Amino acid sequence: MIDRRIGFVGAGNMAKALVRGFVASGLVDAARVQASDPSEERRAEAARDLGIVTHADNASLARFANLLVLAVKPQIAPAVLDELAPLVAPETLVISIAAGVTLSSIEGRLPAGTRVVRAMPNTPAIAGAAATAVSAGARATPEDLELATTLFGAVGRVVTVDEGLMDAVTGLSGSGPAYVMLVIEALTEGGVNVGLGREAALLLASQTVYGAAKLLLETGEDPARLRQMVTSPGGTTVAGLKALESGGLRPVLIDAVRCATERAHELGRGPKA
Repeated sequence: MIDRRIGFVGAGNMAKALVRGFVASGLVDAARVQASDPSEERRAEAARDLGIVTHADNASLARFANLLVLAVKPQIAPAVLDELAPLVAPETLVISIAAGVTLSSIEGRLPAGTRVVRAMPNTPAIAGAAATAVSAGARATPEDLELATTLFGAVGRVVTVDEGLMDAVTGLSGSGPAYVMLVIEALTEGGVNVGLGREAALLLASQTVYGAAKLLLETGEDPARLRQMVTSPGGTTVAGLKALESGGLRPVLIDAVRCATERAHELGRGPKA
């Protein structure tokens, strides 16, 4: 069990998903987790659903925690960091999940020497199936990065990347759940068009996407190899794949990641520090 007092600055959906995952995994005792949020409703929900202590102010949280998770909207992150700066103890580790807020901007607003790790989990954290990328700040230690990896591993899979690649992470896994939902919607419509009921088509499409991803992750096989395993010459899968290739599915998905990455880069240049 992790011997840290963890404070979540913000008690929104992602923060709650992380707390739930940390506790359910056995890594963290709920008694060692607290959260702050200006919304009375969110505080009440977190206290009721997660069994944790909540605060209306960040000062009380900072006095409790020696690991702070910055889980606020990026546009308010600078003001929150300015508020936290005089309250952060030298031994406190800060982990930020604020999208687009750079390590340098966080470090620049906190006391000199503060150790910071930046993380980018995606929304499947709510279902314990997140894809998370983590990057270490200038003063973060290998142990800090290992701790962050362990924590986010409780809600899914984790990779370590250079911070310069965080926009690419945003374009792929950050926005990726929306791309996959669109694919599931389209597969469902296809099933309905060939005679299936909508409920059955949705279940079959969703489970197929889930199963294919699970097969890939558990076998470690190349996706092209797994695709070939279900593709018989002249069979039904070949017919479907030909339609996908002629419709440009592959380049369209590649372009989606590129466009989202570029947009993340544009937003990152905006006022966030």
